Amino acid sequence: MRLKIGLLLRSLLVVGSFLVLVVLWSSLSPRPDEPSPLSRMREDRAVNNPMPDRGGNGLAPGDDRFKPVVPWPHVEGVEVDLESIRRKNKAKHEQERHAGGDNQKDIMQRQYLTFKPQTFTYRDPVLRPGVLGNFEPKEPEPHGVVGGPGEKAKPLVLGPEFKHAVQASIKEFGFNMVASDMISLDRSVSDLRQEECKYWHYDENLLTASIVIVFHNEGWSTLMRTVHSVIKRTPRKYLAEIVLIDDFSNKEHLKEKLDDYIKLWNGLVKVFRNERREGLIQARSIGAQKAKLGQVLIYLDAHCEVAVNWYAPLVAPISKDRTTCTVPIIDVINGNTYEIVPQGGGDEDGYARGAWDWSMLWKRVPLTPQEKRMRKTKTEPYRSPAMAGGLFAIERDFFFELGLYDPGLQIWGGENFEISYKIWQCGGKLLFVPCSRVGHIYRLEGWQGNPPPVYVGSSPTLKNYVRVVEVWWDGYKDYFYASRPESKALPYGDISELKKFREDHNCKSFKWFMEEIAYDITSHYPLPPKNVDWGERPRPSVGMSSLQC
Repeated sequence: MRLKIGLLLRSLLVVGSFLVLVVLWSSLSPRPDEPSPLSRMREDRAVNNPMPDRGGNGLAPGDDRFKPVVPWPHVEGVEVDLESIRRKNKAKHEQERHAGGDNQKDIMQRQYLTFKPQTFTYRDPVLRPGVLGNFEPKEPEPHGVVGGPGEKAKPLVLGPEFKHAVQASIKEFGFNMVASDMISLDRSVSDLRQEECKYWHYDENLLTASIVIVFHNEGWSTLMRTVHSVIKRTPRKYLAEIVLIDDFSNKEHLKEKLDDYIKLWNGLVKVFRNERREGLIQARSIGAQKAKLGQVLIYLDAHCEVAVNWYAPLVAPISKDRTTCTVPIIDVINGNTYEIVPQGGGDEDGYARGAWDWSMLWKRVPLTPQEKRMRKTKTEPYRSPAMAGGLFAIERDFFFELGLYDPGLQIWGGENFEISYKIWQCGGKLLFVPCSRVGHIYRLEGWQGNPPPVYVGSSPTLKNYVRVVEVWWDGYKDYFYASRPESKALPYGDISELKKFREDHNCKSFKWFMEEIAYDITSHYPLPPKNVDWGERPRPSVGMSSLQC
């Protein structure tokens, strides 16, 4: 009997202990109708700071939290297993393919025999000196952090104690990410425009735009500052979407962290991920497929900052003429200090036309007197034979009618010339816009770079150049081969569809282009003597008039 009572007491003790633990656990767990501590934190942050975290916003000037940890923590360099992600998504893509979705390659190669006519009527911009333009901000631009580093695009110079951290960040990303991470993502910038730009009045029914940004293993704060600047300085009425194209990045901060961060914009910002490294050129064509809401596509590099009232001047010429492609004036963001200054060169106002030498290297030449005479004011858009390629705006349908980029161009290089020649020779025009300015960071020396994938092979940029001159330069291609004799034997693939495009659209000759649009190129970069017999020096008796008639 005593044994049974003891057993019963022990059983009651075990059961009682279990019940106490259950009650305790229930009291600590949130009820279904009660938000979790994490969600409460998110709600509090949304109330106090409706925009995403700005890298230090709200901190008082001089707060020591502006200083990064030393040595620089390489958290952004953490890599993820892209192969496992690709396998995980394979079934989903197979389903989409079988559901009848358009094949990407077919769409990129789809070309139209006619360009659509202009269907909308827009008023020309009007200059009213002394009367603030209708798109100009009525108040000074707010600072990201009052008194914070980098505000008004002033330089942020770090001390010698950051040397090794800075060098590590430059090697990995091409910029001083230590300084970038100290600067607010919503920082204010300086206004580098001519004073006259402030008094232009634009039609308020401008076209809407999709902003397309391609990135590959980009640093977090430089990428996000690009996005923040667009949202901060673009009238919401015209900003249809921001489309981010992840070109097969393997940095951890560009995966789930990015997906979670952009949710705070409620669908305005979207990210699409390539299943392999496509390179900047084809990733931009993919971006055109994904960006479906805006009437205009505006391409920006992943390390830019748009300036005050950048949108209206850039889009107004396209609203007026759908076959116009526009390019903002590109200012330089110092990759070490993040100071923004105008590019050097050009004419007395700093204006330059896009050009090239005969080996296909990008150049800038001063605006000519002929172009200046075509304008009534010094801040009107002006013609340029070529663009640098990283930043431009084009009507979406017109870009598709042009066939997007040549699908045979790989990774990077030459695409800026290809699209420029295609626009001019096939009936469009390319304008540089003085009143639209965008800052751009150029990679610093010491960057380890992003090598092309193995499947691309050697010399992709040089092969791109060959494709471009074979399609668009006609007889002038001999001058390229004279400057780059090593490219003569390079295989460049099938260009028959591109030749057919030229024929179907009655595109003009390169001779016409050189005489009417790019007439000033040869005064800066004279035509080289062409090689008559490859491997031999050109004979003195052979002239070059055959290509100039």
